[in-house]
Amino acid sequence: MSTGLGTLLARALARRAALRASGETTAFRWLNGAADGVPGVTVDLFGDVAVVSGHEVADLRPVAEAAAALVPLRAAYAKYRPKEARRVQGEQDAHAPRTPLWGTAVEEVDVREVGLTYRIRPASGLAVGLYLDMREARTWLRAHARGRTVLNCFAYTCGFAVAARAGGAQRVLNVDLSRRSLAWGEENARLNGQPAERADHLAGDVFDWLQRFGKRGERFEVVILDPPGFARSHAGTFSAARDWPRLAAAATAVVAPGGILLAACNVAALPARRFEAALAAGIRRGGRSATDLARPGPSPLDFPAPAGEEPALKVRALRLGVVTSRSGR
Repeated sequence: MSTGLGTLLARALARRAALRASGETTAFRWLNGAADGVPGVTVDLFGDVAVVSGHEVADLRPVAEAAAALVPLRAAYAKYRPKEARRVQGEQDAHAPRTPLWGTAVEEVDVREVGLTYRIRPASGLAVGLYLDMREARTWLRAHARGRTVLNCFAYTCGFAVAARAGGAQRVLNVDLSRRSLAWGEENARLNGQPAERADHLAGDVFDWLQRFGKRGERFEVVILDPPGFARSHAGTFSAARDWPRLAAAATAVVAPGGILLAACNVAALPARRFEAALAAGIRRGGRSATDLARPGPSPLDFPAPAGEEPALKVRALRLGVVTSRSGR
């Protein structure tokens, strides 16, 4: 084990002491790359399982061994993350080996986030069930969900739905391409004593569903947009760098007057100013006005940005006005 690496991991863990001490959160980012002195490497802790990710880093075993020397881990899994998400297509085993780097295989582990429970499957691929940098956004939604109807687009394992239900949402509808992910979301609901109705977990393309809701006149008081950086469906491809205006415009049609649009983008190549411009353009295209409510981005406690850099994750909560006219552009 490298003494330098062990020291950096120990310092990073000490910085997250407040999260560990509460007992309400057992999943957080332990090491955040260059901000914690180890460029290109992150470590996420899910209970007693670590997920070690390398961005163009060939050997992650020293990091896993150093982490296991500091915290009693059952396992540490490796994720080799390419610069472009589309490069993962068909190469999951190479990027996310199912055999742990350290320890014994763990099929699933249940963790807590601000008192809520989520199921993690550390060997399931590059995404293991919960995006930790969205903790502040889920917490914000929980505080603003009471009595509201919520549409959770690109729902994945329905983390936002769990938070919204915990906050007293009247109804949450989840949409995702993957039925497997939605079934995982139903598990998360049951873990928290929440309803897990199949009718509230809709498989399919988000654009298709937004069009259907719009034609039926269905409106939601909160609409969540948290798309992947790149995705393929029968309707074509989605690229966050290119398609945010189109997505935002489609979503405006189903946000109730005075309702909330919660939009998130985690593509580093799309800086905040460009993301905000694309989001604003889409809202204008949909004939809506918007006022800024909050920016519940990644927590600086475990997702500090390197000096002089902005966080990769951008989150905007906007209140939309009544429909006026559509620009058509």
